[in-house]
Amino acid sequence: MKIEIEVVGKGNAIAELDDRNPSTAQKIYEGINLEGDANIWLEEVYFQIPLDLEYENPSSTSKKGDISYWPPGSAFCIFYGESQPASDVNHIGRVTENLELFYKVENGDRVILKIL
Repeated sequence: MKIEIEVVGKGNAIAELDDRNPSTAQKIYEGINLEGDANIWLEEVYFQIPLDLEYENPSSTSKKGDISYWPPGSAFCIFYGESQPASDVNHIGRVTENLELFYKVENGDRVILKIL
């Protein structure tokens, strides 16, 4: 399952969903065409999405390029650097193309998720 992550006016990245948290990944994929306003925390872009999902296989660490869902904030997260989650997340995939895009994202930028 591949998705496109568009940062309006700045560019697009490609991500592939994986099986680390298959139920979470499937629900996000089925609810795609989600969008929100970017928030920046260290080297992470995140935004709230209208899905209320529980922890599946939570992780307290991340790797550069991970995309994740953060249950406490109903947020879609993109870890583009070396920072770690503030609290446990459900990893759902990885950015496979244009990870460097997220270094240009600013608070309030519009982010749109689409199925490829």
